[in-house]
Amino acid sequence: MRTVLASGPMSVRGFRLLLAGQLSSTVGDYCYAVALPWLILSGEGGPVLLGTVLACYGIPRVVTIPLGGVVADRIGGRRVMLIADLVRAVAVGILAVVASTGTPTLAQLAPIAVILGACSGVFIPASYTLLPALLTKEDLGRGNALSTMVNQVGGLVGPTAGGALVAGFGAGPALTVDAMSFLVSAVVLARMSTRADTADEESQARAGTTGQDGDDGGDGTVGTGTDTSRKPSFVELLRHGRLLHVVLVVALVCNLAFSGTIEVALPELAHQGMGATGYGVLLTCLSLGGLAGSVLAARSRPVDSPAYLFAALAVVMGVALGAVPYAGGLVGAAVCVCVYSIASGWQNIVVVTMLQVWAPPALIGRVMSLVMLAVMGTFPVSVAVAGFGVRHLGAAPFFPVAGAAIALAVLGALTQKAFRDHRSGTEYAPQARPASPAPAEGPAADAPAVRSTYPRQDNSQESQR
Repeated sequence: MRTVLASGPMSVRGFRLLLAGQLSSTVGDYCYAVALPWLILSGEGGPVLLGTVLACYGIPRVVTIPLGGVVADRIGGRRVMLIADLVRAVAVGILAVVASTGTPTLAQLAPIAVILGACSGVFIPASYTLLPALLTKEDLGRGNALSTMVNQVGGLVGPTAGGALVAGFGAGPALTVDAMSFLVSAVVLARMSTRADTADEESQARAGTTGQDGDDGGDGTVGTGTDTSRKPSFVELLRHGRLLHVVLVVALVCNLAFSGTIEVALPELAHQGMGATGYGVLLTCLSLGGLAGSVLAARSRPVDSPAYLFAALAVVMGVALGAVPYAGGLVGAAVCVCVYSIASGWQNIVVVTMLQVWAPPALIGRVMSLVMLAVMGTFPVSVAVAGFGVRHLGAAPFFPVAGAAIALAVLGALTQKAFRDHRSGTEYAPQARPASPAPAEGPAADAPAVRSTYPRQDNSQESQR
């Protein structure tokens, strides 16, 4: 334990605070996820009111994801997350008070749901900018794995805690716990300092000591003038970031195939022959497999070519998902779901780390907002198509089709040079601007060429993911 705390991501105080805030917030989220449906279904509104409230939450969340990326890049992800948590604490606190006075109406629930959805939308892309601001690139992969593990542990503990609170005390106390969890997260974010904050403090301290304007002798921290590289714009990244293009296409295809299969076909398959208990076992395996995948990612060494690891994991995912209905009942299906989830959990960390390192720091929020839109925006289409297809074709055919789509999408990405040749730790290199005409007398023969300080990458103008 001393070794773990003295090196790597856990040696960073801000990262440890982040994990504590994440665990608190995740447990609170699951208390809310249990309390809200129970509160609504206990009244006269029934499923119609529940669906309406969830729509009031889901639509603003999707709409505000791009806004969250832009604002996070402008004012910093930590500030956006802090503000979102404070607003959500107040909104859920009001909901808890309303719940304690009786069954709330749509007029009371809808505004709160809209506020919570909008805050969640801006929070999601901002959260992906925080780890790169806390950790070095060498520790980023392990940090993502540990962060995901904490969220998954909260996902295992939270529903049980939420169910016990609702069963014993009602929805109001469970919602109060959720509001308190947002306050804990906000306090953690307020006490956290990023590497940029630390560098600014050190720079100001040096400036105060030397009495100069920040140039303390040319140590490369302030005032050296050595970084003259051109910073790419988001529009340029969208046009020439081939790696981002490939990642977006893969995310669209994989989530179109996955969401409907897991949310519609899997419960129908379990309903036909495994029962409610069997379905619960499959969902538990899905969660435990994701946690195991995060552990593997945390313990594995960084690979030089993440694209090939990503593709290998996709093949495992495709085979495991396709075999679920044909593996011999509940035990075989549970094993297949677990294997799929292990590979998926590992793969998610690989791709998130790849994008966080590749994207320019000032654009990470917007890059991740695009990826989150590709992930979440496909959900309604996927579940609608699956619902129609399961009704007419049955549940079993969806699994091999979805598995093949996932595997083929990622294998197809390997045909793209920018994705295939991407190396771990490589940043996006902006296109060089055309050289200005030389003076009449001609440049000096030994004049150095202008070059970017980003690591050189020959395929930087192609989509890398």
